[in-house]
Amino acid sequence: MAFIRKKQQEQQLQLYSKERFSLLLLNLEEYYFEQHRANHIWHKDSHHERKIRGSLKICSKSVIFEPDAISQPIIKIPLRDCITIGKHGENGANRHFTKAKSGGISLIFSQVYFIKEHNVVAPYKIERGKMEYVFELDVPGKVEDVVETLLQLHRASCLDKLGDQTAMITAILQSRLARTSFDKNRFQNICERLHMECKAEMVTPLVTNPGHVCITDTNLYFQPLNGYPKPVVQITLQDVRRIYKRRHGLMPLGLEVFCTEDDLCSDIYLKFYEPQDRDDLYFYIATYLEHHVAEHTAESYMLQWQRGHLSNYQYLLHLNNLADRSCNDLSQYPVFPWIIHDYSSSELDLSNPGTFRDLSKPVGALNKERLERLLTRYQEMHEPKFMYGSHYSSPGYVLFYLVRIAPEYMLCLQNGRFDNADRMFNSIAETWKNCLDGATDFKELIPEFYGDDVSFLVNSLKLDLGKRQGGQMVDDVELPPWASSPEDFLQKSKDALESSYVSEHLHEWIDLIFGYKQKGSDAVGAHNVFHPLTYEGGVDLTSIQDPDEKVAMLTQILEFGQTPKQLFVTPHPRRITPKFKSWSQTSSYNASMADSPVSPGEESFEDLTEESKTLAWDSIAKLQLHEQYKIHKEAVTGITVSRNGSSVFTTSQDSTLKMFSKESKMLQRSISFSNMALSSCLLLPGDATVISSSWDNNVYFYSIAFGRRQDTLMGHDDAVSKICWHDNRLYSASWDSTVWSGVPAEMPGTKRHHFDLLAELEHDVSVDTISLNAASTLLVSGTKEGTVNIWDLTTATLMHQIPCHSGIVCDTAFSPDSRHVLSTGADGCLNVIDVQTGMLISSMTSDEPQRCFVWDGNSVLSGSQSGELLIWDLLGAKISERIQGHTGAVTCIWMNEQCSSIITGGEDRQIIFWKLQY
Repeated sequence: MAFIRKKQQEQQLQLYSKERFSLLLLNLEEYYFEQHRANHIWHKDSHHERKIRGSLKICSKSVIFEPDAISQPIIKIPLRDCITIGKHGENGANRHFTKAKSGGISLIFSQVYFIKEHNVVAPYKIERGKMEYVFELDVPGKVEDVVETLLQLHRASCLDKLGDQTAMITAILQSRLARTSFDKNRFQNICERLHMECKAEMVTPLVTNPGHVCITDTNLYFQPLNGYPKPVVQITLQDVRRIYKRRHGLMPLGLEVFCTEDDLCSDIYLKFYEPQDRDDLYFYIATYLEHHVAEHTAESYMLQWQRGHLSNYQYLLHLNNLADRSCNDLSQYPVFPWIIHDYSSSELDLSNPGTFRDLSKPVGALNKERLERLLTRYQEMHEPKFMYGSHYSSPGYVLFYLVRIAPEYMLCLQNGRFDNADRMFNSIAETWKNCLDGATDFKELIPEFYGDDVSFLVNSLKLDLGKRQGGQMVDDVELPPWASSPEDFLQKSKDALESSYVSEHLHEWIDLIFGYKQKGSDAVGAHNVFHPLTYEGGVDLTSIQDPDEKVAMLTQILEFGQTPKQLFVTPHPRRITPKFKSWSQTSSYNASMADSPVSPGEESFEDLTEESKTLAWDSIAKLQLHEQYKIHKEAVTGITVSRNGSSVFTTSQDSTLKMFSKESKMLQRSISFSNMALSSCLLLPGDATVISSSWDNNVYFYSIAFGRRQDTLMGHDDAVSKICWHDNRLYSASWDSTVWSGVPAEMPGTKRHHFDLLAELEHDVSVDTISLNAASTLLVSGTKEGTVNIWDLTTATLMHQIPCHSGIVCDTAFSPDSRHVLSTGADGCLNVIDVQTGMLISSMTSDEPQRCFVWDGNSVLSGSQSGELLIWDLLGAKISERIQGHTGAVTCIWMNEQCSSIITGGEDRQIIFWKLQY
């Protein structure tokens, strides 16, 4: 999984350098500056000496000697433990080394670490007491420079205050970076054009490596100051698929670059010294990607997940990425939920809700008795209050799970030691029990638990991880009874994550971790309050003047863990599950059989209709202009077609209703009701009557059989902008700020009719469009000021009011399953809204107003101001096709129920018949 992939990448880089040395041998926040080929002059007594060949590494807080022979341990001498540093032969301190050459460096110190003897990863061995080592450089002329550097770094390490140490080492680093620049000879092509160059650090788990970043018109480069683990890292811009700005150490300094679409493992993570450098580099890459890769938002991923196009695992992966979680940053490692509650049964029953953890509660609230104790402490606490003294994700927790595949990371984090054997990741069931009952253990899981690589569960490196109190050695992780092997455990964990229960409840956990229950009163109500320092914006490091306090604060933040960036501020909608396609490899066949409404081999009429719709939408990009006719004197405003498709009725701003024969291709009738524009039209069931709405405040009924105006409905105080009809009920929207729902009723002594008003839906401003869902239980309206309103018609109440456009809402419509509403506006935006929660879950923008549209829930065919038809892939968050049609704005679109016939009307006074090419 993520960490395993990252570790494999680093191992490949180390194969390049052929070194046992790793940046993980350094302390946290330590830098590796330079190396020199050298001999370690080692003596047994005053008469014998021996040369050990290797490389001397100069680091900001230590000196490391890596012998060429793997049987010899790597030597690490902390600079703070050095008593004397100088050239060999000075001060009479080297009387035993009579044969040493003048190119020697002498270190007298009180403590030394021995690491990776025989190349075995194990806790560091420490030797204490006054000692002297001499290192003989291959280039004697370098001795004075190296000694001077070591003395300077030694002074920094011996400063009393940690803040002063950090400041001095930073100054030394910046001085070195300022004296160097990117080597342009490293460009892949001499024709490359340089865009920018700056200083930065490459970030990998627990370590950072300073150097120079350079971006050209074709490549992104990073050149480490120390040349480790390779002289230059190069990424071709054409390969880049995603880029993310990151918080690093709570500062807006990080940038992560991915050359994959669906992975947590990035190709490079850079930390800059100035936010402007980060933003400038982001701009260059984003500009390059603009025409190649569509940027996805949390909302666009949500739409894909809701509609079953992303698995639960994939969706969590994307949310983690968007929330600043990175496998390069262990303080912000991707977080995944505990899903299974049952770790004791011999069989895992995924059809039983009792098998699963309650996803609506944080881990700390799953045990009622423990929660009551925590709440008592919380109520007695002074501000700022928090319920949990530890976080659900931290570097220590990540490495707790991964110690078997990442032992060097654990040794780095814990100063050369593994944890106590009884506190190790020994058993799945034990770990879950401790998360339920432990006083300070509230950790969630990591993505590896739902991946394919079992190596983190198996002690394949044969590490000596210690002996437990019962006498047994720590070895492989003990699995629950229902898992026959590590592979079986991961497969069943994946099945559980993609199960119906989790699909129906995952949004509740997302609310806690990434959503509206993360902060504020909703977090308090959900018992989901952590230490203030864990939240984005919890502390402003730039406002802290004391360098000691700043370093201590940053260290605490990084070690304690951080809450993800908040992605949603309103309740996350549920997944659409009735026809949810199983993502489990083992159960997909059974799930598809269970969902099928008919026997295998049979097809219902509904299935065929759905199949034809799917086929039509799959071919929508091949739409071709078939015929066009100019039948009006002004813009066409409405189109409706008889059920047999032979007669087309259109309204226009020229105040006429026209009837056009598709068969004879001739205009058959032209009717004028008033001298004002008609705004929309529809056919009543039975195809005997056409209704038209008008800017003169009226709605007109026209009898096709009798060829005359049949009725006029009056009542609105301003223009009627749109009408809908269902089940003998008329719905009308008006510029008078109302939507009326009623039935026509005859007034005595006149041929005019009025509404028997059943409901009046009041708005603040004029209403420009309305639409009904398939069952006519819901109505959506769009206003002049850009607000979309969703109404429950059964109670005539407003469910949601969403201000989502900056201008007029041109058109609105429900998806076929009534789960979503799509709206288009004069601002060029297409917005998808979740009906259940009222959340704006996707927004895409074009450079011109989109006047009208039809959609199937996944794809959209819209008519634009320029006359083009645009085809939008909502799940891919992109415009997939542009089709030239009208010479003026497309003002209305009609599509038949089978989605096989399309007619558009425009400001160019034309109606266009379109042909689908299958």
